[in-house]
Amino acid sequence: MKRLKKENEWIGTILAFMIIPISGFAIDVYVPSFPQMVNDLHATPSDIRLTLSIFLISYGVSQLFVGSIVDSFGRYKIALVSLLVFVLSNLAIVITKSIEVIFVMRALQGLVISLIMVAKRTFFIDIYTGDKRKKYTSLLSVVWSTAPVVAPFVGGYLQSFIGWEANFYFLALYGSVMLVLELIYSGETIAAYKPFHIKTILNTYREFLSAKDFSIGVLVLGLSYSMVIIFGMSAPFIIEHVFNYSPVITGYASLCSGVSLLTGGMLSRMLIDKPFHKKLKLGNLIQFGVALLMFMFGVFYAGYFNIFSLLIFVVMLHFLAGFMYNIYLTYCFMRFPAYAGTASGITSGGSYVVVSIVSSALVSLINIHDQRSFATIYIVLSVAITVALLSLKKENIANSVA
Repeated sequence: MKRLKKENEWIGTILAFMIIPISGFAIDVYVPSFPQMVNDLHATPSDIRLTLSIFLISYGVSQLFVGSIVDSFGRYKIALVSLLVFVLSNLAIVITKSIEVIFVMRALQGLVISLIMVAKRTFFIDIYTGDKRKKYTSLLSVVWSTAPVVAPFVGGYLQSFIGWEANFYFLALYGSVMLVLELIYSGETIAAYKPFHIKTILNTYREFLSAKDFSIGVLVLGLSYSMVIIFGMSAPFIIEHVFNYSPVITGYASLCSGVSLLTGGMLSRMLIDKPFHKKLKLGNLIQFGVALLMFMFGVFYAGYFNIFSLLIFVVMLHFLAGFMYNIYLTYCFMRFPAYAGTASGITSGGSYVVVSIVSSALVSLINIHDQRSFATIYIVLSVAITVALLSLKKENIANSVA
């Protein structure tokens, strides 16, 4: 087995951070192409949204289990094979014109991306300790947040000048470059392999999920990111069909959303040593207030609904979502350092299961077509986060991390 060389630890760290946004790109880069894919594939808007929901469900559910696999069989070879499958699946999506085949490929991508993400997130737990581990782990969601910033922006231009297929060629190219660099510079990082015993694994999962601070964290992460996903699912149709703008403008709107998510995460990283509960509760309180203002604007100034009135509130709400997301993501990743892969998998996987269920349910129940309907979604999610945080007492927080 090829081990990561000591002299390559720094470049291995850079590569890990370069790969981390791959899941965000797989989610967001083709969002501006939703309306065009409806036309070219002779599908419905629900079908195209389903390609995203299938990915999220596969990605989330897979991560619940793949953490044990990378803890038992290592990170390196699994990541390499997964990158190769990711490249091939994107090429398959471009070649086919069948929405059913795309469904299958997106489900497959969810699985392999979950393996890649869990393997690379555990890199920082494997290599670093103490303050460095905390520093790099808190940086994970900030780096990951670059994807929602860049991906729709790139996707909007690719759609306008080439077509929706270009988005998947881009993903294939991204995966290919990462695969080559991993082969040259990276290697195995796991210090001790965990036995792959089903009973032991189930007991570990039981321990994780019975820790209230951890399980509430997974729920809060899912609810926070649902705000971003629901915007991505709905915004292209409103921006391109209601406001009559081009996919490029959809990309710019998503860029605003992504930048706010990123800066919220950066602020939480700057405040990493501040009291855990106070940060979360203050962020949630402001978030609810902004969502309420958004709803009131939609009621009293419905005639002024436009892309600017929408984005003003979205930017503030997604900033707060990024702030809260990064706080709890760092906490959950570091909660069980002896089982880094499993903790990473359950944290991210569980949160994405929440995202897929909550976002699909809310989009189905609430017809998002104006300021009030968008605000209603944000209010529901803010209240749900409030309830989750109120059930978490200070004594539930692990002293070793808080």
